[in-house]
Amino acid sequence: MKKIKLLWLALMCVAFLPSKADEGMWLLQLMQEQHLADRMKAQGLQLEADDIYNPNRVSLKDAVGIFGGGCTGEIISPDGLILTNHHCGYGAIQQHSSVEHDYLTDGFWAKSRKEELATPGLKFKFVERIVDVTDKVNNKVKAGEVKEEETFGYNFLKKLADEELKASDLNGKPGISAQVLPFYAGNKFYLIYLKTYSDVRMVAAPPSSIGKFGGETDNWMWPRHTCDFSVFRIYADANGEPAEYSENNVPLKAKKHLAISLKGINEGDYAMIMGFPGSTNRYLTQSEVKQRMYSTNEPRIRIRGVRQDVLKEAMAASDKVRIQYASKYAGSSNYWKNSIGMNKAIIDNKVLETKAEQEDRFAKFAKEKNNADYEKVVGQIDAIVEKANPILYQFTCYNEILRSGIEFGTPYIVLDSLAAALKQKDKAGIQKYTHMMKETYASIHNKDYDHEVDRKVAKALLPLYAEMVAADALPGFYHTIQKDFKGNYDAYVDNLYDNSIFSNEANFNKFINKPSVKAIEKDPMKAFVASKYELGNKLMQEAAASMKGMELLHKTYVRGLCDMYSPEPKAPDANFTIRLTYGNVKSYNPKDGVHYKYYTTLKGVMEKEDPTNPEFVVPAKLKALYEAKDFGRYAMPNGEMPACFLTTNDITGGNSGSPVINGNGELIGAAFDGNWESLSGDINFDNDLQRCIAVDVRYVLFIIDKLGGCKHLIDEMTIVE
Repeated sequence: MKKIKLLWLALMCVAFLPSKADEGMWLLQLMQEQHLADRMKAQGLQLEADDIYNPNRVSLKDAVGIFGGGCTGEIISPDGLILTNHHCGYGAIQQHSSVEHDYLTDGFWAKSRKEELATPGLKFKFVERIVDVTDKVNNKVKAGEVKEEETFGYNFLKKLADEELKASDLNGKPGISAQVLPFYAGNKFYLIYLKTYSDVRMVAAPPSSIGKFGGETDNWMWPRHTCDFSVFRIYADANGEPAEYSENNVPLKAKKHLAISLKGINEGDYAMIMGFPGSTNRYLTQSEVKQRMYSTNEPRIRIRGVRQDVLKEAMAASDKVRIQYASKYAGSSNYWKNSIGMNKAIIDNKVLETKAEQEDRFAKFAKEKNNADYEKVVGQIDAIVEKANPILYQFTCYNEILRSGIEFGTPYIVLDSLAAALKQKDKAGIQKYTHMMKETYASIHNKDYDHEVDRKVAKALLPLYAEMVAADALPGFYHTIQKDFKGNYDAYVDNLYDNSIFSNEANFNKFINKPSVKAIEKDPMKAFVASKYELGNKLMQEAAASMKGMELLHKTYVRGLCDMYSPEPKAPDANFTIRLTYGNVKSYNPKDGVHYKYYTTLKGVMEKEDPTNPEFVVPAKLKALYEAKDFGRYAMPNGEMPACFLTTNDITGGNSGSPVINGNGELIGAAFDGNWESLSGDINFDNDLQRCIAVDVRYVLFIIDKLGGCKHLIDEMTIVE
């Protein structure tokens, strides 16, 4: 009976129409029972719910997928052409770039399909099917096959997904995989079948001066003038099925592609976004929001700021280093600035006060319901948070500095295994571990790594770690720094980076030609890495212990909030599964006396131009097109060239590249950012300030056609004028 009630409450969270249309990353599979299309139609939708998502036939859902590992892309031609953001394709563009072929600076334009570049490792995933498996999970708990707290774990979810796939008609079909994920903090579970294409080729990318115009300065800001797009294409085998790269592969004949509208947009127009938002935390308590601010965001801001200063100086001094570290720097700085903006917005938008008010209301509701679980759950969550805060702070410092900030390291376990083989004169073992060492050396000294740059990073970060973390919480190698190097961090780092077996090719070849146990035992980087991972394992175990029981408490709290807010639904937190959000094109007022209109134009690019600042350089060809007003059919009715626009759609990281779709189901833009004033939106949605920033598809097509000279790409699209 208790389980039935639990499921009923979970369903109640999504069974009624929202009072505000803009908030909510809604599940496609629940559209019908929510009657969501009725509300969407009232705002301008001309389609039926089945046109957007239908498990039994092709729908808009089939034109949208996961691009790479953390973005969204959409199919914009019958031949598998993908539109996504420039910053989503940035890693691939950087992968193909060199000093001789600097596609980051110059852009890339394939003039024919033969010129489209294979991009190893890049994948595109479509959602093939979605199945509700909540009853199966709950039945396993009831039967004692699994403990309730284990239903959140990877092992259980992977095992269930594998079982379901094996029993499915999709089993064995090319590219098919399955995943089971919890929704509503484990009150619902869905099985999602994905179809993965692994031959994805780069087709077009504007110069970074266009695709990243504004750089760090404009990131998360409005007004925006970034033409943030790149174009790729899916290739498949002759039967249209996923296949590894082959010259014999052909462009995918897509099940569905989006028509592109050149009709333009106006304030109040309907706007819908479908994509894969990565993560939100709308159900946090006030104490958990503070934890995010002070145990995660604050240390991340400080550490990344120091590392990025080192990288920025090195990138400015060398084109080679600039290309090597372009993607790493962009990835780091994006959420560095996001963390800064989030902490500011939490204060400015009174998120802590809002959470406190919600908890007060919840306490009264729990008392009225006479529900003991509801009455005590917030206090139980807060107690865990207080216990976990110092550990989480240390873990953040560890991850930002020792785990990801400093790249150089050695495979100490492989070295230990090789030493054992040498002692035992095990020829097969020596050969095996020597080969593994060669692979590791190549992976460390890859084309995107510079040993001297990383040395400078280590010299900046190791003393910073000692400043930020208590002395008794430092890893063992800090004792070595004090004892053997008299506290001289530079000397210690130089010893690691000069004298390790893995420091350079000369050291490595000398060892490989004559491996010895003595050389392994005295390798300085081996001791550093072993000490680092010993601390990492300790912190991981302590963090897990400190958070024990939190998932079940959140399950209760989310269930209670859904109960309290009924009949208004609460969408589940984002978890990088396909979602729908709808709203309108809309301007906003960020502060007293300031009004931001809903769109920008190419004129703003020219106004921001600063030849002395690499973030605001304008290519000569773009200036020439602007001065000649050579905008073709992509101009607005008043003759101006649109750049970007705002909508009230609810998005977050992972939505980058998502299609912005009008009421007729036509593409009008690609989402690429949120606005500075609402960077607390992952925690608390603000109906007045929350905005999605999108690049206008007319600007994208103008750049492809007029600047890139790729009219052949335009010709294969379905254009609506």
